[in-house]
Amino acid sequence: MSHWQTVVTQPSALGESPFWHPQEQMLYWVDIPGRHIHRCNVFMGTVESWPVHAEPGCIAPAIGGGLVMALRDGIYRARSWGQIPEKLVDASHDTATTRFNDGKCDPVGRFWAGTMYEPRDKAAAQLFSMDGRNGRAPALELKAGDATIANGLAWSPDAGTLYWTDTTAHVIRAWDWDAAGNRMHRGRVFKQFPPKPAGWQPGQAGYGGRPDGAAVDVQGNYYVAMFEGGRVLKLSPAGEVLADWAVPALCPTMPCFGGDDLQTLYLTTARHGRPAAELEAMPQSGCVFALRVDVPGLPVNFFAD
Repeated sequence: MSHWQTVVTQPSALGESPFWHPQEQMLYWVDIPGRHIHRCNVFMGTVESWPVHAEPGCIAPAIGGGLVMALRDGIYRARSWGQIPEKLVDASHDTATTRFNDGKCDPVGRFWAGTMYEPRDKAAAQLFSMDGRNGRAPALELKAGDATIANGLAWSPDAGTLYWTDTTAHVIRAWDWDAAGNRMHRGRVFKQFPPKPAGWQPGQAGYGGRPDGAAVDVQGNYYVAMFEGGRVLKLSPAGEVLADWAVPALCPTMPCFGGDDLQTLYLTTARHGRPAAELEAMPQSGCVFALRVDVPGLPVNFFAD
C-alpha cells in the first residue's frame, strides 16, 4: 500500500469534489447522498459540516468569498460558510432522473458542472458552463454531452486542453479549449480503459476500475481516481501511466492538490452502496486520505462574479 495518511477518519457516504482553499488553509469536500458540505483544518484535525437541501455534486470557492455549488436542481451561491444558498440558475435536466455531479471552475473563473443520468441505461449526461463575470446574468451553456456519468473535469496548465470523463464508458476525453471564447474543438479519446469483466465482483482480480474525478499537476500530468480499482493513476499528457498508487479504499472518487507547496494529494472515497465484505476488508472506505507527491499540483480555480 502506498504511504497514504488518513486525514478525515469520519467517513462520508460518497465523498467528492475536494479542493484546497489556499487563503483559509482548509480542505473542502462534499458528501453527495449525505447532503453535506465539509471542511477540515488538516493541522488541527477538526471538521465542520454544513447541511444542504439537496445532493451537492460539486463545489468551488468564489473570489468574493463563500462557495458556488451545483446541487441536484441547480447552481447556487452562498457568500459565507453555512449561509442558506441562493439559487443562481435552475437545472435544465429532469431532477427525478438526473443530478449534477463532478465540476469545478475554469482558469478564468467560469463554473462548470456535469450531470449524472441515474438510470444509467443511456448516455444522457451533459456538461455545462456558467459565466458570472462582470455582472453577467448566470445562464447554463451546454458544452458537451453523450455521457452517462460526468467526471474527470480538468484543464492543462496552459489552459489549452480540457479533459472530461464518462465514467460508465471507462473513457477520458480531451478537447482543445479556447479560454477567451470558451470554445471546445478537436474532441478526442485521451485514455480508454478496459470494461468491467462480466460477472466481476469486488475483491476479485481482473479489473482496474473506471475513471472518476481528476486533478492536474504543473507538468500537465493527469491524476485520476479509479473507482472500484482501489488506485489512483498518474497519466502523462500523452496518456501514459507514470504512477499507480494503491489506495486503502476500493472506490476512490477524486484527488486534489493542497498544502502550502501543493505537493499533498488529497483523495476522497466512497462507501455508499458497497458490499459488506468490501467494507469489512477496507473499513476506511469513505475517509479522506493524503499522499505526498514529487510534483506540485495546480491550485484551485476560483469562481468570478
